[in-house]
Amino acid sequence: MATAAPPAAALGTQPPPLASASLYVGDLDPNVTEPQLFEVFSVVGPVASIRVCRDAMTRRSLGYSYVNFHNVVDAERALDTLNYTGIKGKACRIMWKHRDPSIRKSGAGNIFIKNLDKTVDTRTLHDTFSQFGNILSCKVAMDEHANSRGFGFVQFETAEEANEAISKVNGMLLQDKRLFVGPFIPRSERESSSGERRYTNCYVKNLPESVTDGAFEAQFKSHGDITSCKVMRKEDGTSRCFGFVNFKEADQAKIAVEAMNGKPVFGGDKDLYVGRAEKESERKDKLKKKYDQIRMERVKNNQLVNLYIKNLDDTIDDERLRNTFTSYGTITSAKVMRDKDRPEVSKGFGFVCFSSPEEATRAVTAMNGQMVGTKPIYVALHQPIEIRRSMQASQGQQRGPMLPRFQVGGGVGGMPMPMAQMPGFPGGPRNPGQQVFMFPQHGGMHPGQYGPRNP
Repeated sequence: MATAAPPAAALGTQPPPLASASLYVGDLDPNVTEPQLFEVFSVVGPVASIRVCRDAMTRRSLGYSYVNFHNVVDAERALDTLNYTGIKGKACRIMWKHRDPSIRKSGAGNIFIKNLDKTVDTRTLHDTFSQFGNILSCKVAMDEHANSRGFGFVQFETAEEANEAISKVNGMLLQDKRLFVGPFIPRSERESSSGERRYTNCYVKNLPESVTDGAFEAQFKSHGDITSCKVMRKEDGTSRCFGFVNFKEADQAKIAVEAMNGKPVFGGDKDLYVGRAEKESERKDKLKKKYDQIRMERVKNNQLVNLYIKNLDDTIDDERLRNTFTSYGTITSAKVMRDKDRPEVSKGFGFVCFSSPEEATRAVTAMNGQMVGTKPIYVALHQPIEIRRSMQASQGQQRGPMLPRFQVGGGVGGMPMPMAQMPGFPGGPRNPGQQVFMFPQHGGMHPGQYGPRNP
């Protein structure tokens, strides 16, 4: 059984060439904020600045951040002592921030490890491979329930270090399971020269209920050597009308798909569907991406045509709301929101959706502040709830007590420098709208270092 090597701080945490004092902190809980990170990292040394990276539209955390120290020694100490520390219940992953992203994106020195025991976490994987060289990134893949998926990745600084790790660890036992360790191959390169992904396992659906395992296997056997074949069944033994066939060679699976897909092979009412068997995680990812794309398109499209109207008179109903705005363009929907338990009671606000942004803009300009019934109404473009919540959270953090507004020692003659004049993080200026929280060095307080507290 392979044992984890003793932590090799000198090998695994050496700062990269031309290192700054910047760290990448990943695998963060979406609710982690800059002040919470400051509490964690300030214990090892003075923190210069922290930025949690967020989605430009929704302002949701992307799950990673950058932490800047005043000197490399403190950053190195943080990497040694705080890596894989739990923050809000999740172990964070800390790496050096590289100015040149091509080092990370090139894939050089990146290895793939599979057949990991479920108890092996990222820290154990890091300790196992740190003896072979400087590790830039290390991660065990997790599912949505934070359980190991049985594989992981380690990226070394050089290809030579990666090759040594592969030669020494491949085939060794870790937690009584024999590891496979090999070079990481991007998905695009795993496909065949024709651009098609190679596979051996086929998924077959639209099977008649009468098809047996024997008949199922016999039908596919003519296309190649089968290693396994199964019709999926319910607890009572009845067919679930789909199954799986695994061929010995990828070319055989391709021939079977081409020959059987879309054909009424078993004489049922439906044509068979035969294709590559996808993992559950792949199907979920596809559905999630499709749903997110539809949702974001809907948000983007409705954001410029959907109006929010509040301070409505209690007598205003859907029809009157529509008639009030119909002179400004084509209305696709108009709705006054009502109490769920008492539908006859208006909640005092509603929505009007136009067919084009120009019509919506014209309506906002003309109707905001106008009297409708007995009240002046407020009219504005509607903002999705995710964006409103994120903006409120950001505003709340900015108004928080004891939040430093200046960085000490950055100005001329030791005077504090306003945040607006401070340079961004290494690697280029920050994007508009992103928050950067600047923290003072330890020492005496300076006038104007902290903004006024809320009463």
